[in-house]
Order: sequence, then structure tokens, then C-alpha cells
Amino acid sequence: MAPISRKELKKDEFRDSIETSYEFLGTHKKAIVQVVVVVIVVAAGVLGWRYYSGQKTAKASAAYAAAVRLYDAHVQGSNDQPIPGELTYPSDTAKYQAAEKALSQVAKEYPGSRYGQMASYYTAVSLEHLGNYKEAVKWLEPIAKGGNANFRSLAQFELAHVYEKLGKPGQALTIYQQLLKNPTVFVPKPVVLLALGDHYQAQKDTAQAVKYYKQ
Repeated sequence: MAPISRKELKKDEFRDSIETSYEFLGTHKKAIVQVVVVVIVVAAGVLGWRYYSGQKTAKASAAYAAAVRLYDAHVQGSNDQPIPGELTYPSDTAKYQAAEKALSQVAKEYPGSRYGQMASYYTAVSLEHLGNYKEAVKWLEPIAKGGNANFRSLAQFELAHVYEKLGKPGQALTIYQQLLKNPTVFVPKPVVLLALGDHYQAQKDTAQAVKYYKQ
């Protein structure tokens, strides 16, 4: 028998490989189809979620921008002259009531988003302007305990202010001292030092107030 050439051997190997592949496909056709379907479903789910998430973020951003527009609105009788066509309110009370209502709605609709957190913060500040300090605390406390470090420090700083107004200087002081040890971009050390000076001045402790003001 004539020896098999290398070329013929390669052809036989290729043919065997093709036949083996066909046999594998035939035997496992159902399983392969299922895997392909799963991959397609997962890919579609990921793309769908990204689209949905993007749409939701866009809606949250638009809702937040509209609500903050109320918070930043002009008040009649203030020193700054309103720009023609600018939103204007007859009083601070009317402005902050409208802002609180709009901002709290955004916070409730988008609680896990960055815009929802910012809306919660400005809801609290609006309530503070309205003298509703206890409600302001309820909005600030969750932000002050979690989330981004910079934004958390801002909420903590505002919470300390509210505690001062509620007649809880001890709780306010604790927060100021924590912020002094861990300053952030939003609440840098000089800002905390000034707040501590104001805190001690309000407590009639002039020596301590001067100490922090000098720093």
C-alpha cells in the first residue's frame, strides 16, 4: 500500500474535524440554541437597562432643575432687580413653600439618584427657611449618614446649623468637631472654624470664640 502523503493526511484531518463538528452540532443542537437565546436575552436586558437608566437619569435631572428654579427664584422687594421674564414670588415664605413642595416630590420619585439626594438637601434647607426645623432634620439625617463623602459633609454641616436653631448646641458641636477632623471640598476647614467661632459666641464663651476665629 502506498504511503499517505502529508497533503492527503491534512485533508483527512480536516474532513474528520468537519464531521466531528457536525456530529457535535447535531447532538447538542438544542443546548446550543438555548445558550444562544440566553446570551441574546442577557445582552438585550443589559442594553435595555442602560437605556432605561439613561432615560430615568435625564428625567431626574430635568425635574431637579425645574424644582431648583423655584428655590432660586426672585422675591419682590429684594435688593436684586429681577431679569425680565424671571420667576418672581411675593415673599420668601411663598418661594420656599413652592420650592419645598417641588423638591420633596423629586426626592421621593428619584430617591437613589444623585439628583434625588440633592433635592432632599434643598428640601431640608427650604424647610429651615420656613422655620420647620424638625422636618428639616428628618430630611437631612439620612443624607448625613450615607452617600458621597463631600455631599454627606454638606448635609452634616447644615444639620449642625439646624440643631443650633433647635436649641441643641451639644449635638451641633459634636458635628462641627467631626467635620474639623475630616474636612472636605464642600466643607473645608476654614468654614468649620468660623462655624465653631459662631457657635461659642452664641454660647457667650468669648475666649473659645476668639480662639477659633483667629485660626
